[in-house]
Amino acid sequence: MTEVLQLRSGQADVVRKALERTISGGGVAVFPSDGLYGLACDPLDAEAIAKIHRLKGRDDGKPSAVMYFSPLAIRELVAGFGPRTKAAVSALMPGPVTLVVANPHRRYPLACRQDPERLGIRLIGGPLAGTMCPVFQTSANLSGEPAPARFEDVPAAIRDGADLAIDGGVLPGLPSTVVDITALEEDGGWRVLRDGALSPGDLASKLAAVGLG
Repeated sequence: MTEVLQLRSGQADVVRKALERTISGGGVAVFPSDGLYGLACDPLDAEAIAKIHRLKGRDDGKPSAVMYFSPLAIRELVAGFGPRTKAAVSALMPGPVTLVVANPHRRYPLACRQDPERLGIRLIGGPLAGTMCPVFQTSANLSGEPAPARFEDVPAAIRDGADLAIDGGVLPGLPSTVVDITALEEDGGWRVLRDGALSPGDLASKLAAVGLG
């Protein structure tokens, strides 16, 4: 049976611990991201990832981002980046962005899928900030359907199939802006792969402020 929790004032610590317990135990969680509801599991757990794909009816060849909720948790990953990539992470995260970074050490291959040397990463704030486990994350929708901004709009089959479902109320409803920075160390180049919550102007301004305009 799915454990359902509501994010209420003063209850965030209970919810964070439940999320960490679910992920570390091999489970799947519905959770509120910074824009839309998502599905999460351990990014190194092939069975849990396969369960997410079954719930969504999703092509398991598609890559997904690895999401962090704590700067401390992402610190080891960032330590291996080049100086320009570190500057971009510092300028844009936490925030409504997904950064596609060079991944020469092929970390999190189950999230990268067919392109193991490119990895999407996220770092978000909000009430779940401080959760220490990274997660494989994708939107909590049936494949081809809109991603939900309200808990009530998460398909019942997905809510009922998850081990934990976190009701965070109504979310802004915008996906993250996806930015490819894999060429940043080589030539300083970056490009937007998907428009989203961070406007092109704000994105360019933030990167220019750290010398990456």
